[in-house]
Amino acid sequence: MPSTIKLDNISIVLVNPQIPENIGAAARAMHNMGINHLILVHPKNHDPSRIKIMATGSSNCVLEKMEIHDDLLSAVGSFQYIVGTTARIGNQRPALTDPHHLAEDLIPISQNNTIAVLFGPEDKGLSNDHLRICHTIATIPTAQFSSINLAQAVMIFCYEFFRASRAGSEKPLPRLANTFELEGMYEHLKDVFTKIGFLNPQNPEHWMLNIRRLASKYPLKAKEVRTVRGICRQIDWYTEQLDKELDEKKDEDI
Repeated sequence: MPSTIKLDNISIVLVNPQIPENIGAAARAMHNMGINHLILVHPKNHDPSRIKIMATGSSNCVLEKMEIHDDLLSAVGSFQYIVGTTARIGNQRPALTDPHHLAEDLIPISQNNTIAVLFGPEDKGLSNDHLRICHTIATIPTAQFSSINLAQAVMIFCYEFFRASRAGSEKPLPRLANTFELEGMYEHLKDVFTKIGFLNPQNPEHWMLNIRRLASKYPLKAKEVRTVRGICRQIDWYTEQLDKELDEKKDEDI
């Protein structure tokens, strides 16, 4: 039987939101489309009375379950798939998909994995550091002026997710590695690649971005992440043995 997107496995994450009314309007848009898990990351102005003005009716249930975190990694670390949204695209932030195609891609992923969809602050959007942990980057196509109100952007994405909850697609994907596991792997790879001279120690994140993009094309399972880290540990051990041999040879020469 064809699968449909599991809305219960999708969370909307507002990173550094500045206007309380936008939080309430986003909650209302989410509830309209059957998505009820909202996460705030370090909101600039968390005024419950102003938030509730826009989250009318039954959408207040979204606010009652809303989570608030101080930093992004603690907010999304347990999620297996992270989507970043942005209106500003370029070499460092390529637009990989749009809301409609994203929703289709999430159907098999959502069966066994939790998904966080990130939206940035109203004035600047998500930064490159925010997007660095994302598996994919989505943008809303516009005619000319690309800036869209935060709550309106949330509505567009949630609408496409709701449509995908009524459509069928291919075989579901198994559980993927979560963000904590992936970030641990990337840090391990960065250390090992720097040690063997593959990365420039002055700017390792620039080159690691290409490695992250490559890995994001093939979502990794937890077992595969453990395998990569096992290889890293073996490289660590081997380079340590070489260092010991070099030190012993220096002592002999002295």
